[in-house]
Amino acid sequence: MLTETLAQYSLADLGAEVRSGLTRLGQKELPSKYLYDDVGSALFEVITLLPEYGLSRADERLLREHAAEVVQRLSPGQLIVTELGSGSGKKTRWILEALRLRQPTVYCPIEISPTALAQCAKEFADMNGVTVCGLEQPYLEGLQAVAAGREPHERLLVLFLGSTIGNFDREPAEQFLRNVRSILRAGDALLISADLVKPAAMVQLAYDDPLGVTAAFNLNLLARLNRKLGADFNLGNFRHLARYNETAHRVEMHLHSLRDQTVTIPGADCAISFAKDETIWTESSYKYQPEEVVEMARRSGFRKEAQWVDVEWPFAQTLVIAED
Repeated sequence: MLTETLAQYSLADLGAEVRSGLTRLGQKELPSKYLYDDVGSALFEVITLLPEYGLSRADERLLREHAAEVVQRLSPGQLIVTELGSGSGKKTRWILEALRLRQPTVYCPIEISPTALAQCAKEFADMNGVTVCGLEQPYLEGLQAVAAGREPHERLLVLFLGSTIGNFDREPAEQFLRNVRSILRAGDALLISADLVKPAAMVQLAYDDPLGVTAAFNLNLLARLNRKLGADFNLGNFRHLARYNETAHRVEMHLHSLRDQTVTIPGADCAISFAKDETIWTESSYKYQPEEVVEMARRSGFRKEAQWVDVEWPFAQTLVIAED
């Protein structure tokens, strides 16, 4: 059984990926996973409460309404629940409440934020019948650790909630699902949440809220590089930019340089020049049609067990089972 918290990304990894992303030809990029340090994770929790950001409420509504059915559709037997990118784990309570009525359950949240893992442990400290074993790891490494630590008779229920699947480009999203499937055994289950295609104005407000919380979340990435890598980003020289690409059905989050400038990043062993109006692409959020999620999972080695769609904010949860 898993009992220990594992190590986070190293500063060497951070420095190497920052250097690679900011020195590439063409569009500068930074990996979206680095948005979620302690400050970023706390800001994202605030974002989920904003009236403009309906994704999290839709996700939680579906869990509240269908958690018992999700559990009912799983085969009997000892189950380990593991969640990729758990955040505080608050909305996962619905699944764990339904499961613990059937049997004692181990819950393994996988997160790169130690603060989020601490919040998870606190969230479920009062829940009898649930044991929390957090892993401070990237998604696949954490999932491999959970899979390697289970007993032969234990099956996995993997939760991939929020709209995180949308942060991958479409082909990498499918490759990610194939990688997940390669770690699982036949009969293991995966519950995937995905934000659905909706009017552009509705989407735009969700990623550029009037209070500026999303802007602070995005700009915190530069503050993180200042803190961790000794960079000298002047946050006042950048602004948050969110735009909706209707052809690709995705929101693109950028950090827009307001002037010509050069930034030194000692921990990445580089100095980066920015032209006025040049951007750093920090995150994508793809929107899906419900059948796209099913087909992507099928091509990755899963079969559809059930799908639920929220009508207030178009959003889907799809339960799939790993096939032989």
